[in-house]
Amino acid sequence: MTVHLHWFLPTGGDGRTLVDRHAYTDGGIKRSRITPISGVRAPDIEYLAQIAKAAEQLGFEAVLTPTGTWCEDAWLTTVALAQHTERLKFLVAFRPGVISPVLAAQMAATYQRITRGRLLLNVVTGGDSTEQRRFGDHLGHDQRYARTDEFLSVVRGAWGGLPYDFTGEHYRVDGALTALPPDPLPQIFFGGSSPAAGPVAARHSDVYLTWGEPPAQVKEKIDWIRGLAEAEGRTVRFGIRLHSISRDSSAEAWSVAHRLLDDLDTETVAAAQQALGRSESVGQQRMLALHGGSRDRLEIAPNLWAGVGLVRGGAGTALVGSHGEVADRIEEYHALGVEHFVLSGYPHLEEAYWFGEGVIPELVARGLTGPVPGVGRPLTNGRPASAPGGAPLVVAGGR
Repeated sequence: MTVHLHWFLPTGGDGRTLVDRHAYTDGGIKRSRITPISGVRAPDIEYLAQIAKAAEQLGFEAVLTPTGTWCEDAWLTTVALAQHTERLKFLVAFRPGVISPVLAAQMAATYQRITRGRLLLNVVTGGDSTEQRRFGDHLGHDQRYARTDEFLSVVRGAWGGLPYDFTGEHYRVDGALTALPPDPLPQIFFGGSSPAAGPVAARHSDVYLTWGEPPAQVKEKIDWIRGLAEAEGRTVRFGIRLHSISRDSSAEAWSVAHRLLDDLDTETVAAAQQALGRSESVGQQRMLALHGGSRDRLEIAPNLWAGVGLVRGGAGTALVGSHGEVADRIEEYHALGVEHFVLSGYPHLEEAYWFGEGVIPELVARGLTGPVPGVGRPLTNGRPASAPGGAPLVVAGGR
């Protein structure tokens, strides 16, 4: 079982310090800043192309692109970036409740032809009713998962090459099909920690994706989904979503993490925790429970730091340590059955190099992933060739 490494595209903005929609007076729509913030990078196509090219060069298989109000559209952005890259795949996040399943099937088929098979799909059912209503979706939490179940049935039916009929509570289609089914069929990544989410993942996902909880909790999730999938006669693979702060020494990596805390005042953390606490997402509540809103004891497992989740929704933990220590933790998760690692770090351009030139050679040496040409050649001082020193973590919106 090979480790598959993926990076993240910050289509909501990036930078060297706290960057979120709260940094702008208009909620990020026009990106008009409240106060001057150093190091803010707009998610324009030129900057995102730099990240995509770096990820491809460094040996990442794909990049996750988030979905939501505060991000650029994932489908349009990534198909544009496909013209700037050659091999990199795009893990496109989208919400089933705001698009027709047959149209989604057709879009995926077209995308595969345009990019020559570089599409992966991240199905995001949605855990924030306020955000869902913004897009015209007024279903409750469990109903949304029931709809996702039907949605994915229709998508796979439309990919079958023959007219497909379906009648359910949320969808009715007659003769659905894509004239030219996608080749290959995109892998479907799916996450959800609630009782309503598990059976949907078991029936439809190729890769079940969890946020970065401690290994014992991740194992419980894997066992849960694996058991549900076996009951459906299916096999599901597993992935994990984490941030990364990897440096030449453990002390240097933790110094970067501590600088993030120094940038957060008490009011900012309290406001973020209050907002995140209203989320209906069981996964989000599990993230919050890891730190309880407190700055104390944020290392919740060896080299697993929950500080990101003090102010960021979604993925709230980071692997922090030397390149070897981060590789140790990846190997530990891998031993539990995790194949796919969807990683990020801030700024995303620099942190891609820190991980790519520091951790990936460690993983190659351990036989966990294949060799990547040109990766891992340090300068004489031991630093990765293209990575600047001391860039602090930034917390961004999205997943």
